[in-house]
Amino acid sequence: MTDFAATGQLLGTVVAVQANFYRVQLDQKQGEIGEMGDRDSHLPYPPLLLCTRRTRLKKIGQQVMVGDRVVVEEPDWAGGRGAIADVLPRHSELDRPAIANVNQILLVFAVADPPLEPYQLSRFLIKAESTSLDVLLCLNKSDLISELEQQKVSDRLLAWGYQPIFISVKDGINTDQAGKYLSNKITVIAGPSGVGKSSLINTLIDSAKLRVGEVSGKLARGRHTTRHIELFELPNGGLLADTPGFNQPDMDCVPEELIHYFPEARKRLAVASCRFSDCLHRDEPECAVRGDWERYEHYLEFLDAAIAHQTQLHQQADPESSMKLKSKSKGKGQSQYEPKLESKKYRRISRKTQLQDLQELYRDEE
Repeated sequence: MTDFAATGQLLGTVVAVQANFYRVQLDQKQGEIGEMGDRDSHLPYPPLLLCTRRTRLKKIGQQVMVGDRVVVEEPDWAGGRGAIADVLPRHSELDRPAIANVNQILLVFAVADPPLEPYQLSRFLIKAESTSLDVLLCLNKSDLISELEQQKVSDRLLAWGYQPIFISVKDGINTDQAGKYLSNKITVIAGPSGVGKSSLINTLIDSAKLRVGEVSGKLARGRHTTRHIELFELPNGGLLADTPGFNQPDMDCVPEELIHYFPEARKRLAVASCRFSDCLHRDEPECAVRGDWERYEHYLEFLDAAIAHQTQLHQQADPESSMKLKSKSKGKGQSQYEPKLESKKYRRISRKTQLQDLQELYRDEE
């Protein structure tokens, strides 16, 4: 690593993005006063700098995301400012939420209050699997169910291909064990509301308690406010992101790829293959996947949603399409495809056009 004294550059991680400013946490090695010269003692350790992006990066279209590893130049220690000069290559990237270099996704659900809902859990798992990242499943409020009930839930999820960690944030059960899986990694935490995500974050990171509250307050401000993503530093190393964009998972994947997001289906395909390479595993003959596994019904429902999404994209890309997507009932999120009226045939002719046609008719008669 080139030292700061020779280049005037520092390495760090973008932990928050707000408008055109980027909060960068510098690497601890470079947080030593000996390497930073006149660093003010009031700055946190390792220091956080509020940075702008160099014009050169803007001109070449280089986006700076939360989680990016960046090169910082011209640090102003007294003002806590700096400038991002370069973005290092990413090893992973999520679109929604926009975050780079994530290692794993931590899904948090409750086993009771609210009760564990298999379809909803399956939907989150599929969305997580679609990122190709490691998936860690934590089941909170385990103090509300018996050991026998825990075993039944565990056996069921093992059949799905997952080994859950049963925790209780309220009673401090296994939260330390969950924290060990997060060390030295960038982790996205997700799950439905009411399952204890914020409580788990506050348990794992004492310093996040006030900051989580501040962020939550900003999220509700303004109709067009961008949802705030922030990385919180874990005590034993690593960063944790609470990302609201992951809490409403949709089926925006390619229908043919959906089956590979089910571990139990991948297991079947590892030892057998379908007759058709483009098999959707519904009613095709000699299908290696179709069968008596619990989540097969979930797969069929998700497949319909994925096909509908793909069809909608094709309709948007083809303005001459003969079908359109129309909502069936307001507020219920139900929709269906209906024939689109031919615009030229049913469009009302303007008065100007009518007048022009009439003048043409008079000229022809003369």
